[in-house]
Amino acid sequence: MTANQEDSGGYALAAAMFAVCALALAWPWLSGRATIPWDAKAHFYPQFVFLAHALRDGEAPFWNPHVFAGMPQIADPQSLIFAPVFPIAAALVPEPSFVLADGLVFAMLAMGGLALIAFFRDRGWSAPGALVAALAFAFGGSAAWRIQHVGQIMSLSWLPVTLFLLARALDRRSILYGAGAGVAAACLVLGRDQVAFLCVLLLAAYAVSRVAGEIRPIKAAAAPLLAGGLCGAAIIAVPLALTLDLSANSNRPAIDLAGAFKGSLPPGSFLTLISANLFGTDGPLKDFWGPPSAAFGTKDIYLARNMTNVYIGELPLVALLAAFGRRFFADRDARFFAAAAALLTLYALGRYTPAFEIFYHVPGVDLWRRPADATFPLCALLAILSGYAVHLIVAGAVEPRLSRLVVPVAGLFALAAGVALAFGRLAQAAAALSASATFAVLAAMLLRSAPRLFRTRPAALLAAIGALFAADFAVSNGPNESTALPPEQFDVLRVDTRNGTIALLREKLAAAAAPDRRDRVELAAIGFHWPNATLVHGLDHDLGYNPVRLKIFEEATGAGDHLALPEQRQFSKLYPRYRSPLSNLLGLRFVATGVPIEQIDTSYKAGDFDFVARTKDAYVYENRNALPRALVATCAMRVDFSKMIESGEWPQVDFTETVLLEQSPICHRRDPNEPPSTARIVSYEKTRVEIEANAPRGGGWIVLGDVWHPGWEATLDGEPTPVLRANVLFRALPIPEGRHVARFEFRPLRGLARFPTERKRSID
Repeated sequence: MTANQEDSGGYALAAAMFAVCALALAWPWLSGRATIPWDAKAHFYPQFVFLAHALRDGEAPFWNPHVFAGMPQIADPQSLIFAPVFPIAAALVPEPSFVLADGLVFAMLAMGGLALIAFFRDRGWSAPGALVAALAFAFGGSAAWRIQHVGQIMSLSWLPVTLFLLARALDRRSILYGAGAGVAAACLVLGRDQVAFLCVLLLAAYAVSRVAGEIRPIKAAAAPLLAGGLCGAAIIAVPLALTLDLSANSNRPAIDLAGAFKGSLPPGSFLTLISANLFGTDGPLKDFWGPPSAAFGTKDIYLARNMTNVYIGELPLVALLAAFGRRFFADRDARFFAAAAALLTLYALGRYTPAFEIFYHVPGVDLWRRPADATFPLCALLAILSGYAVHLIVAGAVEPRLSRLVVPVAGLFALAAGVALAFGRLAQAAAALSASATFAVLAAMLLRSAPRLFRTRPAALLAAIGALFAADFAVSNGPNESTALPPEQFDVLRVDTRNGTIALLREKLAAAAAPDRRDRVELAAIGFHWPNATLVHGLDHDLGYNPVRLKIFEEATGAGDHLALPEQRQFSKLYPRYRSPLSNLLGLRFVATGVPIEQIDTSYKAGDFDFVARTKDAYVYENRNALPRALVATCAMRVDFSKMIESGEWPQVDFTETVLLEQSPICHRRDPNEPPSTARIVSYEKTRVEIEANAPRGGGWIVLGDVWHPGWEATLDGEPTPVLRANVLFRALPIPEGRHVARFEFRPLRGLARFPTERKRSID
């Protein structure tokens, strides 16, 4: 193929072949036969539905009342509010399906793959290499094996786009492309996860290396870089400030070094570069024997088995072996990507080298708990480097002699087989090793003929690359327990589910409805995907599933990340058992548990709650002492909330009449001839709650059983009034006697500006 032919059609053919392969590889999910499981359904899908429902109802999705007694959704980095593709889809599709949610994930990976093809074209690296890089990026490594981590996939997908735009901005000294790179980088940063953090560091280092390594004056690059910085900063400033604020006031503002070490990538994980399923990653969990399992001898490493798989395909592996040498490092960009890959490898290994202790002192590293997350950008770089290796081969710069490949390829497979033999697992690993070895042989044969095909039949070469990748990834990285499960397993997350437990809870909540009530439920120890089901069905959960929770809520309740298993339902001193003042204040009316409730709460006594029914999934109980969501108290008692949380002691008061505050006590005697005080919820929206209340002579306090947060403001009869932290966790505002209308509104930006003062007074 001539240079002109390559420019005019080679990359278009590569993009077309990539699209065909991407559709084929994603079809099990896009057809609805399988769905991306675990976090993709248990956490991210409910967030997507919550977003769609809020937009459908004309509400701002900035506060989430359905988990943890309320959460600032706009500040949660996993809420998908700032992942551009999801808000657009949510605005267009009020009831998102599993297929749509999965399709968006694959579409984002495809976007990244196509951006790599464009990057290769600008670098003058050949179309076959571009196709290899794109397929290895989108369907190999962490992108394939950890696809259920939707937020991290979103961040990773913007890396090639930003890289392409940044490189073009520096190539052409273009302000327009610089601005585009800034926008793409902002979309990446909006993921606000460790993958985004590492990708930003990688891109910044790339920009520095480009500018420092060029003969052209450095000042010529200032304009595009400044344009990118300004555009990116304008987009990320508010979301990042909100998230940093949430982080500082959440359950885990920083991760210590010992905690980070527990998320290190065991060195043995890199054997999956040779064969994806060497350790049985795609089979039953009981048969998995690789790191980080006890069978492999790994201790104190808390990673799921799919987190340690970095397989990017046999063709990339063989190409890297064939091209590795002096010529490989002649290109400046290749040198940079190789050096960056080495540093990311050291980062990912965590405690297994001394390097991470140095990395830990880089500002921002202490926010993340898993060094192993570095495999996302690492695998992206390996994809680029393998594509570059193929470029060298088809361009004739490197000759892929079979005689030179036999020893290293055979050596790697001998190493993998030797490890399996040493652990007594050779028979189990034999099938995976045989399949991988077959693809390695086919890859070597294809690379041997690649230069000739590139000159004479370029389309055939692209087709052969696509076919080999499709076959390899279908066998090695295809649907498995970590990445694809039957959609029927997640039926409870469908809006139109006929699940008996959800139906019963709806029925009971409707029967208990009253003007002052908005009762909460708890779904404990039923299954991994159950805790956030309340986001889909519009129910209010006292707990939920999220690694980030408000600090005051976790300290008071003991709420953990999850409650899929009985032991994950944690209690605190202030909330030591289900029968507790705090469960009543939370308005926890119904509890559904996957096991009898006494197996979760060992202090549970018969009669604490009323047994309601046994459904297919759960035991359902009712707490008849649950308090209304809104009430009017006429007495206030001054307490120290921090001391209460530490001691676990509650004052002996009637919470229908007395509210606990950190202000001076006051009490108004009720005239027995006066009508009782009342509170009625006029409207309850995600970011706005309106209550009509009637206070007796002397006035009182409206108490709202939603978690306190400084982003909430209030008016009483249209006049601003302070929102007090009450009853440890909740909100209250003073009202004079008579009938009044109180309106609570969530205004996160004003709360952000006000928060330092509020935090000092009401949290610390």
